Amino acid sequence: MKERFLAELRRTVQREGVENLVSYLEKSDFFTAPASTKFHAAYEGGLAEHSFNVYLRLKDLVAKEGLSYSEETLAVCGLLHDLCKANTYKIELRNVKENGEWVKKPYYAVEEQFPYGHGEKSVFILQNYIRLSAEEALAINWHMGGFDQRVKGGSYSISAVYQKSPLAVLLHVADILATYIDEERGEAL
Repeated sequence: MKERFLAELRRTVQREGVENLVSYLEKSDFFTAPASTKFHAAYEGGLAEHSFNVYLRLKDLVAKEGLSYSEETLAVCGLLHDLCKANTYKIELRNVKENGEWVKKPYYAVEEQFPYGHGEKSVFILQNYIRLSAEEALAINWHMGGFDQRVKGGSYSISAVYQKSPLAVLLHVADILATYIDEERGEAL
């Protein structure tokens, strides 16, 4: 998946700084990290696989809706929306009872190094390497939709974003489709 991901990123994103972004990705655990602790693509390489799945879904949704976004914008949003998850998971052990015996089993745990939020952290990291358009930043920032902690806390900002940005709506829908339709559910460790 790493080679396919990087080939597509390099093919579609021609912005200044993209090679520095690639270097960051290669130095991080982006290509070996899970996409989640236990909910979807919770296995080694799941994050890169999930990101690619979201990108494919986003391209399909944009085409079905007859919208015109550049291939570069779709790649930036789809491939990199969950950049915030790089260097976030670690493997720990927990006691689990199997056949009446307690055994130590590995699982993914979250060890947040930079607690900046989810979508907003992806935007922050990306903007250290490449420029984002306002609509790209909004889409990535709000790609969690109603699962975003700000929304759960009562923020209505997402409504304003979704009214102004079809890209933000479609990135959220692409993320949901990839998560619940395309990917394995549950823990893999």
